[in-house]
Amino acid sequence: MEQESNIPLTTRSVLASALLGMDPPELPVAQLVRLAGLFGFSENRARVALSRMLAAGEATTDGTGVYRLAGHLAERRFRQSASRSGITAPYAGRWYLVVVTTAGSTAEVRSARRRTLTHARLAALREGVWMRPDNVEVKLPDDQLADLEVMTAHPADPARLVDALWDLRGWSNRARLLLGRMDRLTPEGRYALAPDFELSAAVLRHLQADPLLPDVLLPEFWPGALLRTAYDRWDAQYRVTLREWSRTA
Repeated sequence: MEQESNIPLTTRSVLASALLGMDPPELPVAQLVRLAGLFGFSENRARVALSRMLAAGEATTDGTGVYRLAGHLAERRFRQSASRSGITAPYAGRWYLVVVTTAGSTAEVRSARRRTLTHARLAALREGVWMRPDNVEVKLPDDQLADLEVMTAHPADPARLVDALWDLRGWSNRARLLLGRMDRLTPEGRYALAPDFELSAAVLRHLQADPLLPDVLLPEFWPGALLRTAYDRWDAQYRVTLREWSRTA
């Protein structure tokens, strides 16, 4: 949701991000409408966006005015939680190797497959060949397994592979930029809610882009753990401010 992220700030994106950040992922319609108002979106636009989210299967409502995440947004929240925790398993040199075994797929199928593999934190070595260390579990949907062959490998030079597969310097630089923004933007007071909201979404998106590599394959002074710790503290204060605003709005 940051300007430099090139992700448009829409009523729907604001409402989705609001629900993504809740635990459980639900909010009353009145609070969603007020939150949309912080970004200049009218009540009518907020309610239309909620209706479209219901129609698209992105949210559900129980008839009491409470909206809850559903569908692919609920799946995104699960990935977001895993990204935020940063928990990984022991690594002993083994990698996942996923090969696309079908040819002639439509552009839509190829795009969906790429999203699935990227969400699993695999990276493309070349067209149709995806890899990553096995320190995180790779789970692929059953409906795509017929087009994929999942194997394991022990690369002779894993450090070289890491350099080919991920832009770790770019991720690190962006993480330090976000750390600086959290230092400068104190989440206190009503007028901080909108910029805080955008910054929170930006940090969570960036954590989802963390490949969660084993420590032995990361560069020195990798800021992943630092970003997670700083965000946990910052987010706790932001939620205090949000609750206070919700009570007085």
